[in-house]
Formats: sequence, structure tokens, C-alpha cells
Amino acid sequence: VQLQASGGGLVQAGDSLRLSCAASGGTFSSYTVGWFRQAPGKEREFVGVFFRGRTYYDDSVKGRFTISRDNAKNTVSLQMNSLKPEDTAVYLCGAGRPILSTIRTPTGYGYWGQGTQVTVSS
Repeated sequence: VQLQASGGGLVQAGDSLRLSCAASGGTFSSYTVGWFRQAPGKEREFVGVFFRGRTYYDDSVKGRFTISRDNAKNTVSLQMNSLKPEDTAVYLCGAGRPILSTIRTPTGYGYWGQGTQVTVSS
């Protein structure tokens, strides 16, 4: 499966952005798609995922970010509100078949897109 993240940009603190992850080339509905982010010099970190009917978020984004999934359009979206400078990173979507214990780790996902840059100025 191929993934493409889009929707990033340069915004000010407090603004909103909506990212989209479009999938092709596979049976989209059979994959879990999670959002991760990676800042320069840092490891890839979990943002959120829609897994088996529930959403899971990192504590740093809980209450501000919302994930939605549209199997008919083969997309997973990430609505980001009240953005903070510390949210600045490349945002990537990963697809795979993780189990509950691995949904928060990059190793739970075998397919990755190129990511989209989100920059939040103070």
C-alpha cells in the first residue's frame, strides 16, 4: 500500500490545520493507519490512531487533535486545533496491522508515506 500525507503548512500558534493521508494500492480497510511525527534530531513519535473502533492519542495532543477515517475514500484525516510551536514536525502516516501493544510504536506499521511539514510559529 502507498501512502501520501498532505495538508501541512506554516501557521501561527493557536491556529488549526487538517492533514490527510491518502492510501492506494492495497485493501485500505484491512490496515490500521496511524499518525506519527518527527522533529529534527528526534525520534518518530506517536500522535494518534483509529484502532478497532477506538481512537488513541498521545497525551501531548489529546483534546486538540482528532482522527477520522473514511474507508470509502481511502483516507485518514488528522484535525489539529490549538496548535503549539512544539507541534512543529514532519507528520507521517503509517499503515500496518499492529496489535494493541504496538499501535504507539513505529514498528507496528510496515508502510509509510513521505510526510508533510507542519511549522507552528509563536
